[in-house]
Amino acid sequence: MKYEIVKELDKGEFRRLTGVKRSTFNKMVGILCEENKKKKAKGGRKNKLNEENMLLMVLEYLREYRTYFHISQSYGVSESTAYKTVKWVEDTLIQHQDFALPGRKELLKSDVKYEILVIDATETPVERPKKSRKDFIQERRKNIR
Repeated sequence: MKYEIVKELDKGEFRRLTGVKRSTFNKMVGILCEENKKKKAKGGRKNKLNEENMLLMVLEYLREYRTYFHISQSYGVSESTAYKTVKWVEDTLIQHQDFALPGRKELLKSDVKYEILVIDATETPVERPKKSRKDFIQERRKNIR
């Protein structure tokens, strides 16, 4: 879904679709614009997608678990371009100070108490009838006849 269509949604529908508030989305777009200008200052080809569509592509990838092939078809780019775009946007936002998570040492030093919920997701074997040697011998006899 292109940004031209999405920007017309009200704030509740926008958040429902993208997973972020419009103010956060605009902040992310600003960061991407700055980084893209720095990257393109050295030279290079103009991107086919603008920053809004790049970010929308990434949010769609993260929120809907769509494959790069499906996303690339939606935005009219190649699958490898979709992959590179998603990686660049993720790396750019992670490296920015506004979206960086604190390290382990900072968490240990802080006075904030965190509650941790552990979920046990063990695998249970599927119950199937046991195969015996007798079944194999009967199969061989049927195949011989």
